[in-house]
Amino acid sequence: MDLHGLLRNKKQAAAIATDLEERFLRYVKVHTTSDRHAETTPSTDRQFDLARLLAEELQALGVTDVEVTEHCYVIARIPATAGISAPAIVFLAHLDTAPDLSGENVNPQVWRDYDGSVLEIGHGYTLDPADYPELRDHTGDTIITTDGSTLLGADDKAGVAEIMSAVRFFREHPEIPHGEIEIVFTPDEEIGRGVDKLPLDKLNARFGFTLDGGREGSIEAECFSAWHATVTIEGYVIHPGYARGKMVNAVTLAGKFLDSIPTTESPETTDGRDGFYCPVEVRGSYGHTEIDLIIRDFDTDQVKRRVAYLEQLARTLEAAYPRASVQVSSRKQYLNMYETLTRYPFLLDLVQEAVRATGLEPVMKPIRGGTDGARLTEMGLPTPNIFAGGLNFHGRYEWVPVPSMVRAVETVLHLASLWAERVPADTELPELIPDAQ
Repeated sequence: MDLHGLLRNKKQAAAIATDLEERFLRYVKVHTTSDRHAETTPSTDRQFDLARLLAEELQALGVTDVEVTEHCYVIARIPATAGISAPAIVFLAHLDTAPDLSGENVNPQVWRDYDGSVLEIGHGYTLDPADYPELRDHTGDTIITTDGSTLLGADDKAGVAEIMSAVRFFREHPEIPHGEIEIVFTPDEEIGRGVDKLPLDKLNARFGFTLDGGREGSIEAECFSAWHATVTIEGYVIHPGYARGKMVNAVTLAGKFLDSIPTTESPETTDGRDGFYCPVEVRGSYGHTEIDLIIRDFDTDQVKRRVAYLEQLARTLEAAYPRASVQVSSRKQYLNMYETLTRYPFLLDLVQEAVRATGLEPVMKPIRGGTDGARLTEMGLPTPNIFAGGLNFHGRYEWVPVPSMVRAVETVLHLASLWAERVPADTELPELIPDAQ
């Protein structure tokens, strides 16, 4: 039986769904929240817990070439089927969950045969189709939610589970041809450092796909360009009882700084191709205060314009409060991957065909965010993003339909099969750019 026939077999489809659900529920209970304040890789040692678990499971599936690096990258390799000479490809997902809400003691709720009603997920919180109309598209499906006290972790443990289920399928069906497949699980993607320590020299692949997208059927070949900025404010401290005409309160200046950022360029007021400033953390006291912001736009020049505005705003506040110091430091996190990916049109052609093979119509859309694939593309390893099925990432309203995860697995399987069939061994491979790392 060919791949399409296998995947249409009801018994096989049920086996994939069961395996996926069990893996996902197991993985989300492993606490892997990253820490934007840490300077190490990984930023939290707890990410090793999931990395080591995945390595053990890969070995149990008969994958012998498996490594967990000192920086918490899981790298595994499945040899090509005999007679297949297509170049290697790599599938990636990330281990960490966002620090925006607790990822500890995750207690996932499984709702079978969802009836389209409001879900009382727990702790007084609800998922209402009036607010989240995508729920109605999954009436009759099994969906998984949080219990309202934590995030769920479908970003990106759905992607992790999907890749693992695809590995299991290929190991159980050696008759399905594929080229060399590499698997990479990364730490710290949520804090923009997912591939900072990835040893590219250990990879044979020069093309890859992340499974880190949202709604089923979506394919993302364009993302934000992203910068991080830190504003450091030094006030002028004196006893508050004798401060008239002397004190400059750093907390007050932080408020003035934030109040001067255009509200029309915030995440709350933008969509589509609009960029934004997003303050993510304020910390300190009236003597010393710091503001962390992320700056996003599809046009890199617009990101740089916003950074320049923050720098000018700092000079304006210093002029108004000469006893204070306001400094802005910024750094690039990743670049829009679109220009590079368009040089390799067969990547997007094949992934769209793979999505159609699952019965879905692919939706090409820009991602209002970024993935490890953005950085990898910049480093010379073109890597578009495939849906993983989850929605409402990074918060207590996160949820994922199990059938969407099944279709993501099927997309990986079809893509690997199409790759072996369509991509010749002599395909010109891109050059790695180590300096971009």
